[in-house]
Amino acid sequence: MAGQKACVVVVSGSLERLQMAAMVASVAAVSGQEVLVFLSMNALSYFTRGASVVAPHEGPIGELMRTKKIPEFKMLIEQAVALGDAKVFPCSMAMDVLGLESADLESYLAEPTGLTKFLSDAQNGQIWTF
Repeated sequence: MAGQKACVVVVSGSLERLQMAAMVASVAAVSGQEVLVFLSMNALSYFTRGASVVAPHEGPIGELMRTKKIPEFKMLIEQAVALGDAKVFPCSMAMDVLGLESADLESYLAEPTGLTKFLSDAQNGQIWTF
């Protein structure tokens, strides 16, 4: 499955979208693909140190995911970084809006970057948006 890089833009704070973004990133990373993840808007706050992983669900699948105790989206993202070629970039603008510093974020996140830089790095990759 190695080849085209997978570029995942995560802006939603809903459980289903966070979970799907994490699944795409982790499967692509452990399959040998280069993975770039950009966390912004409502998604970023879930990746601050000590933040809750209890995101609101949009529908019945989200509730079922909780009851079935599937691996949490933050764990999948962390595994993508640890086990594959994944880099997870917090959005610098969203950090400014939320008043966050790099020290406030999970340790497995890369340096903050802007959307322009991310899109430049994502060039020729497949972009997934959640």
